Parts: sequence; structure tokens; C-alpha cells
Amino acid sequence: MESVWWVWSQLFAKGLVYRGYKVMPYSTACNTPLSNFEVNQNYHDVTDPAVFVSFPIDQDPGFSFVAWTTTPWTLPSNLALCANPTEIYVKILDKARDQKFILMEARLCGLYKGEDEYEILEKFPGNTLAGKTYTPLFPYMEHMKATGAFKVCLDKYVTRDAGTGMVHQAPAFGEDDYRVCLANGVFKKGQEPDICPVDPTGKFLSIVTDFNGMYVKDADKHIIKKLKEGGRMVHAGTINHSYPFCWRSDTPLIYRVIPSWFIKVTDLRDKLLANNDKCYWVPEFVKEKRFKELVGRLPGLERIQEQVLGNSHPSLDE
Repeated sequence: MESVWWVWSQLFAKGLVYRGYKVMPYSTACNTPLSNFEVNQNYHDVTDPAVFVSFPIDQDPGFSFVAWTTTPWTLPSNLALCANPTEIYVKILDKARDQKFILMEARLCGLYKGEDEYEILEKFPGNTLAGKTYTPLFPYMEHMKATGAFKVCLDKYVTRDAGTGMVHQAPAFGEDDYRVCLANGVFKKGQEPDICPVDPTGKFLSIVTDFNGMYVKDADKHIIKKLKEGGRMVHAGTINHSYPFCWRSDTPLIYRVIPSWFIKVTDLRDKLLANNDKCYWVPEFVKEKRFKELVGRLPGLERIQEQVLGNSHPSLDE
């Protein structure tokens, strides 16, 4: 334990420790983040909501983007949408609903059973959607529209494998959402507490007036009802899938942005990689496949709350 404290004191004295935020798997029952190893210990087959929601476009009256999600509870925190810049998108007329939508051409099959249900009006690459703005689903964070929120961002993590090709972005509750929104100026570093309207126990804060104090998973059905009443629900269904649960409490995990302390690996990366080449690893694959890839990929190594390799120590916040 003393060795761990000494290492941290040396890193801190050298200016290699900094305060930051990261989206991590989180147990609302235990009020703590989990490692990827812990997450993989307890998956359950569950039935969750799967909803398609519309986002009326400011620059194209009469048309709406359509996004799909299996976590309706994240929709009150929506701050952007994301499209793939190289995929083909389409404007369509939904014949049954008499509404006009925009989504990825390859994902029309996600919303429609047959081609006779819609008419394609126009085709174009996804990069033409960059910067287009839309009407927020809820008013809770609409003030952020003036500073860059509620717009379309571009990133190739959006695929044709599921959904509509327009990915709903809630940066407080998704790793890619956080990365994409930060890179596109949807929010700025330091604003993380403002974009996370959920407390450590998984309940909505007072800013989410319609669902204040409600546990996020319990709020799903109420959010769906609210979206139907507001005319923003395109289709509501369910999905059966494998979902991670906390191995301690056996309750559903969520992903949530949390404060943490980081080591500036970028300042040490070249030296770490050079020293790794001099080491003899057993088993050998750890050298190239584990340590080298880890150091080369990560922007920082985080300390999870008050633990370092299972050792408690005085808080750096004090």
C-alpha cells in the first residue's frame, strides 16, 4: 500500500496527474464505476425498449432526421446526432405516416419491411448533413443550442449494422457520444456536470422536470409516452439482447460520465514503449498484444475513484 502511495506522490509532484472526466460502466446500486473485466462477469438476456424518434430539421422544414435507441432514458440528455460522412443518405416520404424523413439508405430496412412503404425523394452523401440543426426533443438543455448543441456531427463509428444511420448523441452516457460531441464543440471540457442530469443513484435531477427523481430505467415508459404525446415518436418496439449487470448487486449497469484522476501517458509514451522493447515478457504475447497496444492507444490511464490496484489512499481532491 505504501508503495502505491509513493508512486502517486511522485507522479503528482512531476505534474503528471490531472483531473478529468470519462464515460465508464457504472453501478447505480453501488454508486461506483466498474472495470471492463467486472462488466464481463454478469450479462443477462433482457427485453428493452427500441424506439425510432424524429428530429425536425431547422434548415429543411417538413423533413426530420430519424434516430434509433434502446435506451430511451438517455433521450432527455440528447445534444447532437451523428452521421457517417461517406455513406449515402436519403430523403423519403413515409406513405403511411405522410411524413418526410432523412436516414441512411442502407438502413431503410431497419424501419420498413418493404420498399412499397416509402418513396425515395433524393440521395446524397452523409457529409452534406454536417452542421444542420434540429429541434430538441426536450427543453431541459435547449439553452445549449446557442453554443453549438443540437446539430449533426460526422464520424465513421456510425455503421450500417443497426439503427437508422443517424445516431442519437448523449455525451454523458456514451463513450463515442462523449468523444464526438467534445471534438465538434457540442460541449466543452469542464461542462460535464451540466450535461449529466442523472445523480449517482441513477435518478434524474431537477433539471429534468418531467421525470425528476425517477430512476432512469423506470423512466423509459414515461419518456416514450411523452414523446408520443409530442408527436416525436416514429415507432416504439422492443429488442431482446444481452445486457451487462453489476456482479455485486445484480442490477443493470449504465454508462455514465464520472470525474477521475488521470496520468499523462502521452508525456511518457515514447519512453514506456522503448522500455517495453527491452523487457522479457512471460507470456510473450503480452509485450506486443497487451502492453504495447494499451500504451499506444490510450490518451491517459485513470485512477478509479479512491482505488489504485485495490489500495485505498488519501483523496487528491483535498
